[in-house]
Amino acid sequence: MLLVFDFSGVVIFFVFGCALSVIILSLSYILSVQSPDSEKGAAYECGFDPYEDARNTFDVRFYLVAILFIIFDLEAMFFFPWSVSIGLIGAEGIWYMLDFLIELFIGYVYAWRIGALDWH
Repeated sequence: MLLVFDFSGVVIFFVFGCALSVIILSLSYILSVQSPDSEKGAAYECGFDPYEDARNTFDVRFYLVAILFIIFDLEAMFFFPWSVSIGLIGAEGIWYMLDFLIELFIGYVYAWRIGALDWH
């Protein structure tokens, strides 16, 4: 019985989050204006038409740049807790972060050298 009370806050938060997301999505669908026009079917900033044949070739560089962005963006997320707790982690934590920075820099140089960031 003690286990039920330990997770009751999590369960309440989960139920509240699910209910709120269903309510918000339902209201946005009900209250939005549903008027399709030709501008909605126009090409996006990437330059590709949204309704083409699925067998057309698609440039892989878009996926590569997106994956590289996600990787480097997630790695950069580790800088925020490090910068807040830099006075508490000591010399060992600083060396770990410098090792992380060196590995991040090596990955960036590698992506740059193989031409993953070139657009021509």
